[in-house]
Amino acid sequence: MEAATTTAPRPAIRAPERGLPPGPPLPKPIQTAIWSRQARRVLYGCQDRYGDMFTIRIAYEGTWVILADPEAIKQVFTGDPKVFHAGEGNEILATVLGRNSVLVLDEKPHMSQRKLLLPPFHGERMQGYEQAMTEIAEQEIESWPRGKPYALRPRMQALTLEIILNTVFGVREGERLAELREALREFLDLTTNPAALLPLLLIGPERVRGFGPFRRRIDRVDGLIYREIAERRRAEDLEERDDVLSLLVGARHEDGSPMSDEEMRDELLTLLVAGHETTATSLSWAVERLSRHPEKLDRLRSDVEDGHDAYLTATIQETLRLRPVISLVLRKLTEPVEIGGYELPAGVSVAPCVYLAHRNPEVYPEPQRFLPERFLDNPPGTYTWIPFGGGVRRCLGASFAQFEMAVVLRELVKRHQIRPAKAKSERIFRRAITETPRNNAEVILD
Repeated sequence: MEAATTTAPRPAIRAPERGLPPGPPLPKPIQTAIWSRQARRVLYGCQDRYGDMFTIRIAYEGTWVILADPEAIKQVFTGDPKVFHAGEGNEILATVLGRNSVLVLDEKPHMSQRKLLLPPFHGERMQGYEQAMTEIAEQEIESWPRGKPYALRPRMQALTLEIILNTVFGVREGERLAELREALREFLDLTTNPAALLPLLLIGPERVRGFGPFRRRIDRVDGLIYREIAERRRAEDLEERDDVLSLLVGARHEDGSPMSDEEMRDELLTLLVAGHETTATSLSWAVERLSRHPEKLDRLRSDVEDGHDAYLTATIQETLRLRPVISLVLRKLTEPVEIGGYELPAGVSVAPCVYLAHRNPEVYPEPQRFLPERFLDNPPGTYTWIPFGGGVRRCLGASFAQFEMAVVLRELVKRHQIRPAKAKSERIFRRAITETPRNNAEVILD
């Protein structure tokens, strides 16, 4: 008699949960207030309690589903741009940057603008900016005092602004340079000042444009930018110029039409806002970390003096991992999507979290340590190292920013010994939407 056979039951396929993953039960205004000042506290606390996927609610931003798992982040960055709208996720920026900014556009309009902006930031064109960057860095660094505590972040801001004025606006000397520099500094101070968030939180982004101090600075900057655009359109040497503004004047859409003055204004402000504070802050963090790790600073200096770039590149990558300037990136869903076992409804924003992804101990052993060596033999992962976002919306200035950081750090370590002004590491301070050194990277240069 044959033995009876049994078939093991198949495991049930778990249907995705409808709705949102758990999150803090606090009212939206309280969540917003805590987030605006202590974003890392929110992220760490929620991850500890809810795991790698949780929900928070922010005033004027709606519902965010925070993602820390690499597979979930990959799903977002490789997803259909028609479903994952980054422009809608950045809607709050339209108040400052305008409706034509590549950061607030989606789908075909976004790709059209992106194609026009890409050429200056890649390949030989970007390499052509090295001499100007080096000269600006040399001049700035030589002006720094020796032998006493000195806050570097304001000077890094001044340095990166000069690079933008030169390479982006193509304004290099004279009264126009001084006027544009002053107006852009005032404008940038407004956009990076934590106090500037207050009217935004009280009256909302749609009405903040009419706010007096904001309106006056925007109007002044607009007038000067439109003046530069008009002057550049009349320039007889346009084809010989290599600055971004000149390239945009000569650029053409797919139908052969030129960019409008409004398009150029919005993209120039986008490049200014996206490339100034972020790069200056990353440079400040790099120096702050190196000053507290003299053995790594010595290795960097040795490699630079020998003409090698591997450790310099790894130092930049590790700085951007350990001290990313922004905490997350947003994609607003245009239709329901299943992620991480949840069927998320249209209208919510999914947010790959830079901060949590960069501190995943399975990817980065001893994640709190500053270890440039980790990137010497292991290049950054596409979905685990995301300081510039990812997918088709990855920051188009990513290569430019890292190139600029390399030029500045190279010139700095060649000229100075660097030690911290205080033994204790600087805390992270949330300044508007960026995460900066609490004491502005205060060091002593010898």
